[in-house]
Amino acid sequence: MQTLTHQFLESIYNVQKENSLHGRWITFKDLENLFSKYSSKFKVSQIGTSEENRPIMQLKIGVGAKKILLWSQMHGNESTGTKALFDLFNCFLNESDVVFENILTTCTLVFIPMLNPDGALAYTRVNANNIDLNRDAVDRLAVESKLLRQILETFNPQFCFNLHDQRTIFGVEGTNNPATISFLAPSEEITRAITSGRKQTMDVIVGMNLMLQQIIPDFVGRYTDEFYPTATGDNFQKLGYNTILIESGHYPNDYEREISRKFTFFSILQGLYHIASNDVFTNYKPYFNIPNNNKNFFDVIHRYTDSKKDIAYQYKEQILENKFVLKLVEVSEKELSSKSGHSEIVFES
Repeated sequence: MQTLTHQFLESIYNVQKENSLHGRWITFKDLENLFSKYSSKFKVSQIGTSEENRPIMQLKIGVGAKKILLWSQMHGNESTGTKALFDLFNCFLNESDVVFENILTTCTLVFIPMLNPDGALAYTRVNANNIDLNRDAVDRLAVESKLLRQILETFNPQFCFNLHDQRTIFGVEGTNNPATISFLAPSEEITRAITSGRKQTMDVIVGMNLMLQQIIPDFVGRYTDEFYPTATGDNFQKLGYNTILIESGHYPNDYEREISRKFTFFSILQGLYHIASNDVFTNYKPYFNIPNNNKNFFDVIHRYTDSKKDIAYQYKEQILENKFVLKLVEVSEKELSSKSGHSEIVFES
């Protein structure tokens, strides 16, 4: 199995990172002036509007038979994937390396880099009508959910990339590390059967994990594959569209998600390269060697000689006076001896 080298990935990322996008609060206003620069190589179009009439944009590139659909920010407050996609757009715009040529000659790529612009502006998970788009795949009450399904059925991709952020509470089972990147091959039904479609999804994840383990060993987790009957990934996988979930998480001292942004970019590019370079996707068993996500972290723990007095805190993400801020809030958690803090402060009892 071929993986892109760390040296190659670092070198192109350092040049092509979209520096106008930074931090956690990314809105449509941050993106709207960027789209025009891609029109020379991408087909850039507005494919619809949100509940509050904000544009939803699509970028399309490539001429190959393998169709891949990628979207980000269906949860408005999960922006790491959006930043990584624009870093990738710059690569397709500016790089002439054979890696990108191979992807564009063997694949056709469609990107929706912000599915939920209303939620992005409000910095909320849900859309303007308080609908979680990632739990609206069956009823499709939201206009954004209808639009995504329309694109899915019209484009008919072989693979999808569903890009999310995960909370700082997740660590990698068996380690003391946060889960900086977590992957999931969604289940198609309640028994979590390993179907032929899931095997193909797992195969691509195996390639991405192999690359990351050479760069950030033991910072990669496997998200729970519990079946959610109304979830997007579960339903797309069930319909025959192999859906790779990438959850961008915490890296030490990276509350801006700029380091995890880089590893998200690495993962997406490796995934595309893997799909472009292979016609058979059957190497799925190493997927189960990826450690589970583990809910074992708090942002801050105050430790005392008497451990019964330990106190845990989590950051609450807020927009105050038009700025993104983190507010430290105490968490009701009685047993902290088995938990870890991204920051720990030791006090005398």
